Amino acid sequence: MAVDSVTSSPLGPPACEKDAKALQFIEDMTRNPDAVQERVLGEILSQNAETEYLKKFGLNGATDRHSFKSKIPVVKYEDLQPEIQRIANGDRSPSCLLIPSLSSSPAGERKLMPTIEEEMERRQQLYNLLMPVMNLYVPGLDKGKGLYFLFVKASTKTPGGLLARPVLTAYYNSKQFKNNPYDPYNVCTSPLEAVLCTDSFQSMYTQMLCGLIMRHEVLRVGAVFASGLLRAIRFLQINWKELAYDISTGILNPKVTEPSIRERMSNILKADQQLADFITKECSGENWDSIITRIWPNTKYLEVIVTGAMAQYIPTLDYYSGGLPKSCTMYASSECYFGLNLKPMCKPSEVSYTIMPNMAYFEFMPHNPSAPPPSHDSPPRLVELVDVEVGKEYELVVSTYSGLSRYRVGDILEVTGFHNLAPQFRFVRRKNVLLSIESDKTDEAELQKAIENASVLLREFNTSVVEYTSYADTKTIPGHYVIYWELLVKEAANSPTDDVLNQCCLAMEESLNVVYRQSRVADNSIGPLEIRVVKNGTFEELMDYAISRGASINQYKVPRCVNFTPIMELLDSRVVSVHFSPAAPHWTPERRR
Repeated sequence: MAVDSVTSSPLGPPACEKDAKALQFIEDMTRNPDAVQERVLGEILSQNAETEYLKKFGLNGATDRHSFKSKIPVVKYEDLQPEIQRIANGDRSPSCLLIPSLSSSPAGERKLMPTIEEEMERRQQLYNLLMPVMNLYVPGLDKGKGLYFLFVKASTKTPGGLLARPVLTAYYNSKQFKNNPYDPYNVCTSPLEAVLCTDSFQSMYTQMLCGLIMRHEVLRVGAVFASGLLRAIRFLQINWKELAYDISTGILNPKVTEPSIRERMSNILKADQQLADFITKECSGENWDSIITRIWPNTKYLEVIVTGAMAQYIPTLDYYSGGLPKSCTMYASSECYFGLNLKPMCKPSEVSYTIMPNMAYFEFMPHNPSAPPPSHDSPPRLVELVDVEVGKEYELVVSTYSGLSRYRVGDILEVTGFHNLAPQFRFVRRKNVLLSIESDKTDEAELQKAIENASVLLREFNTSVVEYTSYADTKTIPGHYVIYWELLVKEAANSPTDDVLNQCCLAMEESLNVVYRQSRVADNSIGPLEIRVVKNGTFEELMDYAISRGASINQYKVPRCVNFTPIMELLDSRVVSVHFSPAAPHWTPERRR
């Protein structure tokens, strides 16, 4: 029941006193965000004043905006990599950045990102705002549980002995996550032991099993990414017989070997023939339409990221859920957590995130794709948080408590409005990302390099790749990369064999970044790469089609990634052979060198 109007929030009537305080905090932060930003910058610069990085630009302990913006340059990861690597290698002197530990970014070749212990508290504070906002829109969430499929990835150690792991893995292993006080509005079905298990099968199996056992208690179903939830549904399609057998007998599958999970499940798993029969009935047929609401009938919404690259999964989610609302609650990255969605039950196309000005110091670089890049003599003009304009696009630049200063995140955002004086943004895209299935990010240069490496296998057949394009196929679960090749075969009698073209698929995968390969090998979140060879002249037809739609023949470039239906239909109608990777690429959670 909502508390009385004395503690009411402008956002709506809070569900409890704790929610009232959280909603009031949002109001306090957004009413005068410029003052908050000024305070945050001062704290960041004071905390990092003795680092070499700030000293070498002559900041000399200054904490004001003018000194900071006039002296500190706007940078990309490559600019900071030498300093970050120093810490990774064991340098504990007052270094270029303040980094007692490291987090790894999911974009491209895994990057080390600075983080500090206090950052977990700040991130937990943002997490604690999500349910109070959700409770404004969905009543009664304290009467049941959430079925969330959460996973950790393998951690590594740097040469200097620091632990390096993905940001969510670091959070799930933190005391803030493990010891978060009981909240009746935020109870989940998955045991902590299953969430923290690095074996993806054992983790998924246990979380799915608990979700089935508690099916009537489940009020919301989710995962971090839309692709993760679909992978869970696919897991159920493949493993429902074993899951039903466990429930029928009350005995946990011997494939689950982790002792802590087996001990925990001994108190949860009990023989239930009626439930086992129900699962068999629902899962044995070919119709999986609305399977989520059939198995978890009290589900009110899905909680998944369906913005950016994840939007491609919306139709499949609608099929499996019967069109349940999809809630995107927050906006975050490895570098920093940014803000939250104050209207979490809106349509995916309408999702906007309100930046919380206490999380970091934010600046925005106006984004104009047709404009030439700024020169060193003319540095980019950055806009303050409160000075962005509705309808315009910006690249996000952050300065964090962990030591990043004026760092280009690479996200392109569009301003959609304001909550009080804090701007709200729609996520448009990652800059320069070409292909993405889940947490993988492949850009054009990386794809080009993979094509070149695979083409080496064609040389002995006097064959070359004339043109290519690609797309992320998410119709299957898991999704996979599809590469269209047009080949020039100079000797028909010596054409490359099917086996050679299959090996080309694997050669491409071996050339892709470690995040892609980990997703293929350890997480099973990406399927084998596929090459579709098209007949000669296909890419000329593609150009003719583009010109017929108004493209300039002088400026036309072959798109390196496609998703427009007529173009896909044209390409697929010209396919002469299809090839898949015959094996998984090499990946091991090796110690960093």
